[in-house]
Formats: sequence, C-alpha cells, structure tokens
Amino acid sequence: MKLLVKSMMVTLLLFVTASCKKDFLNKAPDDDLTIDKVFGNRDYAQNFLSNIYASLPKEQRQVDNDTKGNPYIGASDEMDQFYAPSFSNSMNAGSWNPTSYGNNLPDPWTENYNAIRKTNIFIENIDKVPLDDFFTEALRSRFKGEAIFLRAYFHFLLIRVYGPVPISDHTIPLTADLKSIRRDPIDKCVAFITSECDKAAALLPARITSDIDYGRPAKSVCLALKARTLLYMASPLWNGNPDYTGLVDDKGTHLFPGFAASRWQDAANAAKACIDQTEAAGYGLYTSATNDPVKNYQEIFYVNNNKETFFSYNAGLFNDHDVYSEPLSLLGFTLNAPTQDLVDDYEMANGTRPITGYNADHTPIINPQSGYTETGFTADADPGGKYVAGTSNMYINRDPRFYATIHFSGDIWKSRTNGLEFWFNGADGKKAAGSGNYSKTGYLVKKLCNPSFVWRPVVQSVLRTWVLFRLGEQYLNYAEALNESQGPVGDVYRYVNLIRARSGMPGLPAGLSQSDMRERIRHERRIEMAFETQRYFDCHRWKIAEQTDNTYIYGMNILAGTSKTDPAFFVRTIVEKRVFEKKHYLWPMQKRETDKNPNLVQNPGW
Repeated sequence: MKLLVKSMMVTLLLFVTASCKKDFLNKAPDDDLTIDKVFGNRDYAQNFLSNIYASLPKEQRQVDNDTKGNPYIGASDEMDQFYAPSFSNSMNAGSWNPTSYGNNLPDPWTENYNAIRKTNIFIENIDKVPLDDFFTEALRSRFKGEAIFLRAYFHFLLIRVYGPVPISDHTIPLTADLKSIRRDPIDKCVAFITSECDKAAALLPARITSDIDYGRPAKSVCLALKARTLLYMASPLWNGNPDYTGLVDDKGTHLFPGFAASRWQDAANAAKACIDQTEAAGYGLYTSATNDPVKNYQEIFYVNNNKETFFSYNAGLFNDHDVYSEPLSLLGFTLNAPTQDLVDDYEMANGTRPITGYNADHTPIINPQSGYTETGFTADADPGGKYVAGTSNMYINRDPRFYATIHFSGDIWKSRTNGLEFWFNGADGKKAAGSGNYSKTGYLVKKLCNPSFVWRPVVQSVLRTWVLFRLGEQYLNYAEALNESQGPVGDVYRYVNLIRARSGMPGLPAGLSQSDMRERIRHERRIEMAFETQRYFDCHRWKIAEQTDNTYIYGMNILAGTSKTDPAFFVRTIVEKRVFEKKHYLWPMQKRETDKNPNLVQNPGW
C-alpha cells in the first residue's frame, strides 16, 4: 500500500508538470510546482480536475490487455473475445489469481485508488483557488461537486469487483502507518458512496445542456449512481450472503451484513427519485427521428449526448470496438463474437420466448407457441432492410433489438447489401487457408458500432462516447427493486413495458407472480443492457454466475456450410468450456497489496 501511495504521488507530480502551459516547461530546475502553487492558480486547478476525468473506466477497451481495459463483457456469457491476450480469456479459463493481473492487465485496485487520491487532493485544496470574475464561488462549488461525485464513482468501481474495500475520504500522508488501513464493511462502503452522491447532487446542475460541458456529471448521474449502488447492496451477493458470513478482519469486524429486506425498498426509492428528477429535467427514453424500433435502440449508442444519456466517457476517435466488430468482408478484425445463448434469448417479435431450454446435446427445446423454427430459409428479404432473402428462419421475426445488436449470416450492414456470410469460406467466415481472423461463434457485435465509421480502404473515424449511465437502466433498476420489495405492482409493469414499447415489443402478460416477474426482469436486462458492462455484474450480484459462466459456450458451426442456405452451418457447436468457481464472485486483492498490509484480509477462496 505504501508503494501505491508513493506511485500516486509520482503520478501527481508528473501531472502538475505536464498540465502546465508550454512556456512553463522552460522553467528553472527549482521551479517545480507544489500543491499550493497548483491551487493558487485557477488554470492549474482546473487542469488538475480535468486530469481526474482521464481515470474514468475505459469500458470501450474490450480487448483488455492494459490496466484500464474492460474484461467484464468478454468474461460474461454475452461474448467470446477472440484476442488471446485479453484477460477475460484467463478469467474464463479459471487461470487467474492474486498475482496474475495488473502489470499491463486490468488493474481496478491501482487505477481507482490512484484516481481517488487525486480527487482527495482536489477536494482538500480547491478552496485555496482565488476567486475572480471567471472563477466564481458558484464555479468552485460546481467543481467540488464534480470531484465528490468522481470520488464516489471510483469507490463504486472498486466495490463492484472486490466487495468491501478501505474507504479513502482524505489524502494519506507518506509518513502514515499504512498497516492501520483495513477494509470497511460493504454496507459502510455503500453508505459512504450514497452519501457522497447526495452531497455532489446538491452542488451540481440538474442536467448538462452545454456542448462544452458534456462528459461532466450533473445531479442526474449522482442519483443514478446512488440507485445502482443500492441495487447492488440489496442483491443476494452482498445482502445476507451465507457464503460471506465468516469473512471478518483481524479485529473480528464482519465485512458483510445479515439480510435486510428493506434494502430492496431503499433501492426502489432511489431509482424512482432518479427517474423523477431526470424526467423533470428533460431526460427521456431516446427515439429516432422516424421512431423505427430498431433505430430507437441502436442510435442510443452512437448519437452522442442524446436525451437518454446521463453520463458518458468522451472516447474521441477511439474506434477499436468498431474495428474489432467489423466483418471480414469490410476488412475488419472480427474479435467480438456474441454467444449462441445470447442469440437464443432474444424473443420473437410477438413477445414469446422461442427457446425454453436445451436437451442434453444442447439442441434447443422450441416453444411451439412462438412461431420460431430453425428449419428452412426465408424466401423474401426484409422490407425494412434487416436481412436478405435466403436468411435462416432462426433469425426471422425476432425482437427488433436483435437486429440492432447482432451481426448474423444474412444481416445487411453498410455496403454488404447482399448479406453477411459467416459460414466456412464465406466472405465473413473462417477460411480454409489464411489468417486466424474470424468469428469463433459465427456472429459479431453490431450494437455500439457507428454505421458511419469506415475502416478500409481509407479510415473515416467518428467522434464517439461510451455510455456509462442512461435512463433505460434506471427504469429496469426501479422495476427490479420494486418487484423484490412489493411484488409485481403496477409500476413494475409500467417501467418494464416502457422499455419494451420503445423497441416495438408487446407488454408483459398480466398476472405474473413475483418469481415470474423476477425472471422477466432479469431477461429484459440481458437484452436491453447487452454489451454495456452490466451482464457480468448482474450475474454476480444475483449469484447465478455458477450457472451462466461455468458451462460451455456455443456458436454456429463455423467449419461447415457452403452457402447461406446450407443447414450444415446452422448447428450449435461448442466454442469453449468456461470455468467459474464460487471464489470468482469477488476478485482477489493483489498479493503485492496484502503482502504490504496483512490487515487487508483476502477475499474467500483466494
């Protein structure tokens, strides 16, 4: 921990040097900036805050062989990440431990504690900045609110992977006895984060409306983070989990509480407060100009700063997701491969589930009421341009979100008006000879990709953001928490059905039991929030990852097929066997941290 603090101080010194104006770089050797000098100048202080934003999670980096990468999508049952060095592949194989991550691999501990130290320095020193006509008391208050929110968010990013962590609400001197630092109980961590959200919300505007301020938090995202945090606290992983009853620190303090049903109502209240405040401020579910059900959903993720988005990361011209999801026929690198099980979970357009389970050989048990079939091919192209004639009937008449999310054989994309071809030796499939660049499942991620992006022959990048919080999530957060606390009352139906209606799907059937509604909400989150870094954490907090992630991953038979109407390709085939043990519900703290501070009791099983 002492090494971590020293490294954060080095980061600070590097920042305050690099963030100054060019003429300042021609300074005398004894003119190094100090904290007092930084916060004695409004420009330096503002640059310090801007630097903190660079620590926001880089969730767009799904090829995650770097410290800021996102292994969570590839480590969920949504996607297979074909890039071998990606840490998600180590997680899926069960071949990771307290010494095997960090050091150019995802490192949530170091990254977030570095960021938290910066926020503490800023909060403790911002009042030193002299006021003037530009740097007013109102602006200082707003900057303080931004830093308080960011500190809360970085703490949330820690607890979502580690569970209980040491709360850091002030800077730690380099002379401090770091062995006095211990993990705080998870309910205390949650109380700290939600209290910080309340403090920040009181200092921030209701909504960001100026182009220059997009990417900064408003009151809306403070309430959204509070609601998400309380939802996690109410869920089975943290709320009375018997597996963690014995987890205590060296002083005997229990790090997880007993079960409290009231936590679900707390989460419901927070989500509803967020919905009410944000809708009053002008937020709403996004719809396209033509109210097309596919575009209503698809455009949320490439129409930047739309009315549904509370908070997003400005990714600039970062285009890796587009490149790694671009079909081979458009010269992309086809690394982001959705799983067959996700494809199977999309409902039919009439709202029925096409597949109700699987036989021992993983052939599907088809719901005869759905109209779904896996035999034959459609004679006609979709009049709306979703697929070509000859497309397998398994992809016909599905939830419009399917067509906004998944590239499949027959899918129309950009200049590929004759349809994509993922079968063996097809234009987008594995080749008999050639490179190892192909989709392992016979699908590619379409969601989050911008249709205006061009990779080859000449790159035409687009400015893009990565959505971190949006209103649609809050509708589902509220519905889930309310169903758990009160059962399937009217508002539960209302907010799930609003999400479904936006994408042209019929409402849920009346008369569902609480358990039936629970299953429906979980299914709705799987579809609505696909590839948004939600599924991994949902399966963990629900304690179902032992079923979803300890199993085989399937795709189509990419070694077979000669044409779009060859049934040999459309056979479920094992892609890989994944490993999930109970200890994987929480990440281990890195050994280098527990070696330096043995009072940081390790998570169970590690």
